[in-house]
Amino acid sequence: MQSRRDFIRGLAALTGAGLGSTLYNPKSLAQTAADPRFLIVLCAGGGGSIIDGPLAIRESECATPETQNVFADSIVKGFDGSPFRAVDLSGRAIGQIPSPFSVTPSTFIEKAREDMMVATWTRTSVNHQIGERRSVTGNEAWRGRTMQEMVAWQYGGEAPIPNVHLNPGFGFTEHGTDDTLPTYARGQLVANPTTWPLSLDGSRGQEYGLNPEVLAAVRKHRNEVFEPAGDFNKVYRSAPRLLEWQDLRGTPQERIEGLDLITKLMFQPDGEGGLPLSEFGLGTSAAGEAVRAAFPDYAVDPLHAQAALAFLLLKYGVSVTVTLGPSFDFVYDDRKDYLSENSVLNTPLAFDISHQAHRAGQAVIWDRLYKVVDGLMALLKQEDFGDGTSMWDRSMIYVASDFGREKHRPANASEWGTSHSLNNGVMAFSPLVPGDTLLGGVDPDTGMTYGFDPDTGEPEPGREMAEAEVFSGLLDALSIDTSDSGLPSVPAMRRS
Repeated sequence: MQSRRDFIRGLAALTGAGLGSTLYNPKSLAQTAADPRFLIVLCAGGGGSIIDGPLAIRESECATPETQNVFADSIVKGFDGSPFRAVDLSGRAIGQIPSPFSVTPSTFIEKAREDMMVATWTRTSVNHQIGERRSVTGNEAWRGRTMQEMVAWQYGGEAPIPNVHLNPGFGFTEHGTDDTLPTYARGQLVANPTTWPLSLDGSRGQEYGLNPEVLAAVRKHRNEVFEPAGDFNKVYRSAPRLLEWQDLRGTPQERIEGLDLITKLMFQPDGEGGLPLSEFGLGTSAAGEAVRAAFPDYAVDPLHAQAALAFLLLKYGVSVTVTLGPSFDFVYDDRKDYLSENSVLNTPLAFDISHQAHRAGQAVIWDRLYKVVDGLMALLKQEDFGDGTSMWDRSMIYVASDFGREKHRPANASEWGTSHSLNNGVMAFSPLVPGDTLLGGVDPDTGMTYGFDPDTGEPEPGREMAEAEVFSGLLDALSIDTSDSGLPSVPAMRRS
């Protein structure tokens, strides 16, 4: 493990040895940091089924509709010239949860489809943790590096905390296995996005906090006198992890405090309905009002709180990649009558409630993710990057799933349970991918997806797309330098 400074020094030697990749070239890294791409990984944990989302199948298209996961023609909405569909659905319960729901994803798909791509793939595990991890590593396709780490490495050299994970505990947020990766590209876990900004200053926000001059003197004494004299430091002073920790407490910490992130990232309002910020000499972010409007359930819904912080991290240049997603906890809106219509914000186990309530569970959680994508897109489109483009022009929202769901149902069942399935598809929203595009297809008689030609994007029934191919295609769309990676080339996933 190296400090950012030591890592950059080492790059010069590597470049001199003939490694010309952007990732090993200090000048190239500096250039890409000034011209970044932003990756948002939105996790569809529990098996977000693509044929319950944008690839819904009509009953009239299927030879055996009574036993396949298909929908009545009347509720499947299509869009002119588009491969995508939406199912506006309502019901009186979500499985055994006696709470009515009503979702209208057609409104979102109609608005977002020009920047929406679906690519089919076949997974290699139906284990949650393994499938989640492989969705961001392509099944360890590039030395076990994650997509988030690669974006942070190439574009985050100047960002204070380039890679932030807002939903810890999932395979989506695990570190990669490449020990040569620069430490700064590793993911930073955030347990509570609402209060985490308070941890980004060592003195402010405390009732009896030290003034900056005194704090600087205390830290200097600790670093130069107190700790060096201790037995622990004498034994472990050369340990890589201790050196890393000492480096983080130095220039990176000073930089974070100097950027006033304790304020810029605080989306909670001051006073009633929020935190008593002014009582402790603090304030709320200048972008707080816009963020709260985009994610109005931030106070009761952890996913909305994650999304609010995710946008602020990108807006203020703190990060270049953020990972967020629903937990497996049951979440309801306690501002409404208990279990009233749409009061269930997150079903138990998110998409994995499909084991008991496939149709309703899929509908509720897909709608939940679509609303987060909608809010992030709107905020990023309004954010001027400074060169005549918006931040959205440089961003990608990758909806990462761990696996799909079984395609069959009991004869004519309106609700049923499904098991995990290797067969599925992946969604990405971005101006960097082909818009309003389906790469691959679905067999309406079986519900099984099939692949596509990696170069042209033409559908190829009978072909299965590997995790490494989708991983590579998304990295290419983000302009990540994959020189000498050995990854397959999938130019069809990059917008011309």
